[in-house]
Amino acid sequence: MSLVLYRKYRPQRFDQVIGQDFIVKILQSEIKHNRLAHAYLFAGPRGLGKTTVARILAKAVNCLNLDIKKEIEPCNQCEVCRAINSESSFNLIEIDGASNRGIDQIRELKEKVRFPPSIGKKKVIIIDEVHMLTIEAFNALLKTLEEPPEFTIFILATTEPHQVPETIISRCQRFDFKKVPADKIVQRLGKIAQMEKKKVPKDVLKDIAYYSQGCVRDAETLLGQVLSLPGKEITADQASLFFPRHDFGLLLDFSRLLLEKNTSQAIKKLNEISEQGLDLDQFRQNLLEFFRKLLLLKQGVDIESFTWSDKEKQEVEKILKIAKTKALVKIIEELLKISTFARYSPIPQFPFEIAIVRIGLDE
Repeated sequence: MSLVLYRKYRPQRFDQVIGQDFIVKILQSEIKHNRLAHAYLFAGPRGLGKTTVARILAKAVNCLNLDIKKEIEPCNQCEVCRAINSESSFNLIEIDGASNRGIDQIRELKEKVRFPPSIGKKKVIIIDEVHMLTIEAFNALLKTLEEPPEFTIFILATTEPHQVPETIISRCQRFDFKKVPADKIVQRLGKIAQMEKKKVPKDVLKDIAYYSQGCVRDAETLLGQVLSLPGKEITADQASLFFPRHDFGLLLDFSRLLLEKNTSQAIKKLNEISEQGLDLDQFRQNLLEFFRKLLLLKQGVDIESFTWSDKEKQEVEKILKIAKTKALVKIIEELLKISTFARYSPIPQFPFEIAIVRIGLDE
């Protein structure tokens, strides 16, 4: 049975984790100087590596071959590392907070952590989606976090940290996982494609990174769909079967029309897009993201922060000269309203047309 890409190429060492360098360095330093916390809170959007880093930490603190005078990395060869990799280790306990959210499950967990591991130094308990626990379960967990056995490490992972009680958060060392920059995602996807013996154009990898919005797991899932296509070389046309193609030139042209308040031409272009069968909502989202980036650039963000080619950057610089901050804000506000009105419109492009007219009105 073949594994999906994000499981097949799941990082097994700290140096394989991308986009979370700060967190990785702190954890390695804590292991090296024996200053590990008894509880951690890993917070951030889905698919960024929270449980992956938690598993690597579990291996590193228990690795029988770890040499703190050298690199702080699990060997992945010793008995403990291999057991954790195969999900058969008693040193690692993982539970899903969404399906094990009651007080009985937490009481059962507390019983499991009463005794020290027979091999290795620590028992590591990962509670994924911890925000889904009930209040009673949180209260039961709180007592354990206050007086944990010295051989245990709790790692609470969540996409909704604001739903975790402050009494729990205050007893954890918190790490906020950030969305991964597109260039790092593109680099990783390129390596995976190479290991899968497939040739994928860089523009396709950039599109995947764009649509994944900084989520590594989503990017690898989408790449897996693209790589399922037959043949050793994947073309952009083939890849477009799995996601809408990102036409930068179209975005530029349409953006100019809106900024110049050329209402009639903008509506004409919109209807051409609709007649070509392109997804208007996807186009709206692409347009919204483009104007967001223009607004950020106007506020001083470095253009190098975005994964545009040199030619694309030159075109963006030109459009920035005619773009005023007030106009950008107005366009973004109108684009955001479209999805609300689209639910009630008998004509798909009508809410978009109304937005274009509003953008073109003199104030």
